[in-house]
Formats: sequence, structure tokens, C-alpha cells
Amino acid sequence: MTDTEPGLFGHDAEDGGAGPDPAGPTGPVHQQPRFDTQAPLAVRMRPRTLDEVVGQKHLLGPGAPLRRLVEGGSPSSMLLYGPPGTGKTTLATLVAGATGRRFAQLSALSAGVKEVRAVITDASNALRRTGEQTVLFIDEVHRFSKTQQDSLLGAVENRTVILIAATTENPFFAVVSPLLSRSLVLQLQPLADDEVGDLLDRAMTDERGLDDRLTLEPEARTHILALAGGDARRALTALEAAADSVENENGEVIDLTAVERAVNRAAVRYDRDGDQHYDVTSAFIKSIRGSDVDAALHYLARMLEAGEDPRFIARRLMIHASEDIGMADPTALPVCVAAAQVVQLVGLPEARIGLAQATIHLATAPKSNAVVMAIDAAMADVRSGRIGSVPPSLRDGHYPGAAKLGNAQRYLYPPDVPGGVAEQQYPPDELVGRDYYTPVGRGAERPVAERLPLIRRTIRGTKDRVDQHDTREKP
Repeated sequence: MTDTEPGLFGHDAEDGGAGPDPAGPTGPVHQQPRFDTQAPLAVRMRPRTLDEVVGQKHLLGPGAPLRRLVEGGSPSSMLLYGPPGTGKTTLATLVAGATGRRFAQLSALSAGVKEVRAVITDASNALRRTGEQTVLFIDEVHRFSKTQQDSLLGAVENRTVILIAATTENPFFAVVSPLLSRSLVLQLQPLADDEVGDLLDRAMTDERGLDDRLTLEPEARTHILALAGGDARRALTALEAAADSVENENGEVIDLTAVERAVNRAAVRYDRDGDQHYDVTSAFIKSIRGSDVDAALHYLARMLEAGEDPRFIARRLMIHASEDIGMADPTALPVCVAAAQVVQLVGLPEARIGLAQATIHLATAPKSNAVVMAIDAAMADVRSGRIGSVPPSLRDGHYPGAAKLGNAQRYLYPPDVPGGVAEQQYPPDELVGRDYYTPVGRGAERPVAERLPLIRRTIRGTKDRVDQHDTREKP
């Protein structure tokens, strides 16, 4: 799916559907027919009122920002920020229609400064002639350059237009500060499966949809939800494809086979809320830990095909990078963090590649659990009361009177010492000589394991205490 936001199963100029005004992007809102029977199901089922919109209760509930605007509150420009398929375009058109204002729409994928100025000129003329304000909806506003965004400032400032801009990118990074300061930023949340399920059920019975002509089996419904991944338009498109397939064969039931055939994807026997979820996730992590890269990729593919949330997979990879690899390959964690960013910024299906790269990296990396063992041992001591006072030489010495208390006195600055390691006490008295971190002799941790004993002897000023307080078995 592209970043172009079609709305909550709404549509835009690029998908061939008619917008609020078939006459053009800058024309007024006209009364629409009840629905176009030839239009795609996702278009026919577009919400006609805010009450038909599912999800986004934090924006649409009583007293919420969008609700206030629609019900006659003072007009305010706003930035709608959220993933594809959550309703940004649909909400913009509903706001414009409910408030009786003119509606103009631009896409940052194709519009430039010239088109922006033309819309503003039309809006200014309409405001002067009839007093009618224009709601300007700009999709993918993050794709506008700084110059293009700046061209909106005057019209937004004097309310020649009420700007509603949509973006899948964080607006605090993607939108210029002057435009941000003139707009209300509203974040849309991904749709939950039960919310998308409500839309499927509505489409099955509503006269604009399948009008009770067919029956949707529970297993087929579950599979559509998994395929949709929280995207309402994707769910309705899959339902329509399956329905067309069944009706072409004079059938009456949309079953799992019909959905599989229609969307050309096999259903994976996998329940995200049941035992299979935990079994497959466990097998995925254990395959990585066991360095079986092929098995790990199998379980990754299985999770992705079953509709597992890619953010969940990314989180598991980041945890595993420190838990079972750690300093044996310090690049493992940044690779997994980068994969998580790909999930956030790009999304599926392309994000599968980043997740696969991170999986391969972890599975083929040398393994070490020294990091998790170290922090768990340190936390166990803290919980048991082994805390003690910070040595005076390490305490903050930047406030008046600190020197009189003996703080920060006789502190040795390590970079000024030969070798960069100074002999001085760092832990509280109760923990002098206590070793938490025991590096293994594998991968990038090998040179650390060779150097750490010398570092400890130098810091402590000893020659024979390197292993005295470490009773853990060496690997």
C-alpha cells in the first residue's frame, strides 16, 4: 500500500472516485446521490456522518476537537497525523460537509506552489463575494517542500482557508514550525480488529454494500482482518473481491477458501490471541538464539502472513539483540532499532525486508547473554539493599558549598591519565570488588574479555583480585 491516504475507506482523485465535488477540487460541496452502485465497495461504504466513523473516539467523542468543529465550534486549521487507512481523508471531507463550507483538495504528490496559490485565490474570491469559507484538504503534506508549506501561511493566518492537512509522518519533523504553530495537531490511532470487523459486518448488511445477499463465515472474516492489518480500505477491498468470486459462481457463502482465492494468499493457521501466537513467537526467538537462520525466517514469514503486528516483531528483535547477543556483536541492536524505524516509517509490505535483515543478522551473530546477566545481577544487589553512599570524589561539585562538603575533591580525570584508566574508587564501599559483567570469548566480546581484567586491576590498584568476587561459572 502506498502512503497516499485514501481515507477511512474513502477515496481520492488518484483512485478514480469522485470527491465531494465532481466539478473540480476548488468547487463547493454539492449534494451527492445516495451511492454509486458501480463504485468500489470501499467507496460506497464511506461514512456519511461522523457517527458512522469507527475508531478515533479521542477525536470524535463528546467535546472532542473534531466533534466541536463539526457541531459549530470556531474553525481551526488542523494537521491529521496517523497511519494509512485510519480515516484522515474521510474525516476532512466530513468536516467540510457538516460545516457547509466549500471544500478544496490537493495532493502534495502532484501539486506545487502554483496550484496552492490558485486554490487560495479562489478561496479569497469566494470569501469576498459570498462570505463562504473554504476548507482546504492537503494529503501527504509532508511531501511539500518548505517553500510550498510557507506559501500556505498567509491564508491560514487570516483564515482565508481552513487547512486540514494529512500526513503519515510525524508533523513535528515533517511540517515547518510556522504552520505547526497555526494548526491543531490531531493524532489518529490505528484501527483495532474489532473496529475493522464492525465495518465488515456493516458492509455485509448495508444496502450500499452486499445488502445481505451473502453470508461471511467467521474463519473467512478472521482472515480478512489479519490481511487488513488495521486498514479499513484493505479489508473492504478483500471482502469485495471474495464476494465477487462467490457471486460469479452463484454461491451464497464467503468462506475461507473464497477469501484465499480472491486475494491470492493462503491463510496461515495462526491465532494472534491464542496458543499459536505464543508458540510461533517462541519458536522464532529460539531459532534465532540457536543460530538457525532458515528456521527463523520461516517463523518470521509465518507471523507476517498471519497478520501479526510488525511492531510486535520489531520489539521482540530489539529485546533479543541485547538479551542473547549483546556485546558479542554491538551492531545487532542498532540494526534492530533501524528495522523498527522501517516498520514505523514505511510499513508493510516493504518493512518485511528490514525485519528479515534484522532476523538474519541476529541469527548469524555470535551469542552472549553477558549483558542481561550483568544488569540482572546489579539489580538483584540493589533490591537486596546493597546500595551505599556515592564516594565523595564522584559527587556533584557544581553548586556553592559542595567543596566544603568534600564533594568532587581529588577526582582523577581518566583521559589525562596514561592509558585512560585511573586508580580510584567508583562504587560505594559495600560494593568495592563486586563484578557484574563477565564477557564471553566470542565475537566482538573477545577483546573486551581480554582487556577487562587489566582495567579492573588498574582501577582497584590490585594484582590478584580480578576474579576474587566473581563466583559465576566462566563460559
